Amino acid sequence: MKEKNGFLILDFGSQVTMLIARRLRDLGYYSEIKAYNEPLDKIKEFNPDGIILSGGPNSVYDEKSPNRDVKKLLEIAPILGICYGMQLLANQLGGKVEPGESREYGLTEINWDAELHKNLKLPWPAKHKIWMSHGDVVTKPPTNAKELLRTSSHLAGFIADEVHHKYMALQYHPEVSHSEHGIEFLKYFASWCGAKPTWKSQHILHAAEAMVLKTVGPTDHVLCALSGGVDSSVVATLLTKILGAERVHCVFVNNGLLRLNEFESVMAAYKTYGLNVIGVDAEDQFLTALKDISDPEKKRKAIGELFITVFEQTLNKELKHLKDKIHFLAQGTLYPDVIESVSSLGGSVTIKSHHNVGGLPAKMKLKLVEPVRNLFKDEVRRLGEELGLTHEFISRHPFPGPGLGIRIMGDITKQKLEVLKKADQIFIQALRDEGLYHKIWQAFCVLLPVQTVGVQGDGRTYENVLALRAVTSVDGMTADWFDFDAAFLRKVSNQITNQVRGVNRIVYDVTSKPPATIEWE
Repeated sequence: MKEKNGFLILDFGSQVTMLIARRLRDLGYYSEIKAYNEPLDKIKEFNPDGIILSGGPNSVYDEKSPNRDVKKLLEIAPILGICYGMQLLANQLGGKVEPGESREYGLTEINWDAELHKNLKLPWPAKHKIWMSHGDVVTKPPTNAKELLRTSSHLAGFIADEVHHKYMALQYHPEVSHSEHGIEFLKYFASWCGAKPTWKSQHILHAAEAMVLKTVGPTDHVLCALSGGVDSSVVATLLTKILGAERVHCVFVNNGLLRLNEFESVMAAYKTYGLNVIGVDAEDQFLTALKDISDPEKKRKAIGELFITVFEQTLNKELKHLKDKIHFLAQGTLYPDVIESVSSLGGSVTIKSHHNVGGLPAKMKLKLVEPVRNLFKDEVRRLGEELGLTHEFISRHPFPGPGLGIRIMGDITKQKLEVLKKADQIFIQALRDEGLYHKIWQAFCVLLPVQTVGVQGDGRTYENVLALRAVTSVDGMTADWFDFDAAFLRKVSNQITNQVRGVNRIVYDVTSKPPATIEWE
């Protein structure tokens, strides 16, 4: 019998679908997200332990809404329907879905059926709070399904536990942190499906190796684009381990948008890891290409296109003798990069293009290899540890491929970059000095296109405003702003305004994700 392969999540358009995969992987269960209309033969080929139908913004009784024959899915594996997924199960299996008299959004108290709660041996209280986000309601469960839980006004879950007809459904979102005992429920569902938690660090390494060997031929060489960040560095180290340094040609471009002295320090680190790296100084090219561009999407596109141009120039010059052998370009694209860049067929809306996804020009002649495309950030860090990278290196804060180019609001100049680099170094060093750096997911400065009146020395100034941003997160999909002591913010503000010419006002960003993204552009 073919080995089961974890969980397949069919996306019907929820903005938090990614969190379902995130939670399951945290529990040790491999999971992948596909569009709701993934071909049935592909689903059978995946051979999941269970199938999860995500939430979504549509109504199942609307003819234009995304649909799926759940009976055919039940022939493959047990199903968990979440929100819209619950309504889809009810609508097709003899239940009834209607518009609710009142919408339920936010925290709601639920009550599990006492008898089922006892018989199923559920390891959480029968009454607790969860996160709702729906307008339609299931007024009648499917035929042969039992009511599992309710809110004060609506049915909120049902279960059918029969051979070849096994499913659970919840009207709420167990994947979001606001839902109490949500992780425990997902763990229970996985166990109910008979799945085993085998997704560990070693398994992640084996899966990445298998992906590379399946994609890259035995004589192919790879051009690896390095940004100086964790993701591309792990990819380069992984490829070097699998293919050998003689077949992996890394290019690290100094685009002028890196942090202060970063090009030199990272190049030195790459050498210690045994990477075959060519350093390219293209600062003037990038600043010329970005001249007078203020729109963030245009900046991302321009940076992405010029990166490819520089790589092609390197291929035609320093690597000219290997040009006929280099058939692949490696990138450190992550799962959240893809979800933030591509509108799924299920209806998730595009937030912003990612430099590794939306910024690639059509003229690129090399084929892509993205070994960590299906991994989250913390999984990439675990992979880096397996590959022998130091904790200090892999625990660095995420840094965007477009670099400081998307941390300067408006057009980019060398003078603005110098201001931002100095301020950013002061902020990050202060975090390290206070033992806060590793408590924070990401921290950085943003130079705003706003000038304000100030008094420095004995004179009036009219200088820039600088924003500080620091967030806590697990995977970058959601984030909370870090609650600094006022004394720390006062200290950093004084240091920057005293030491960095061109800044006379500091503000701190206290916005979570959502509604904001982590980066400002």
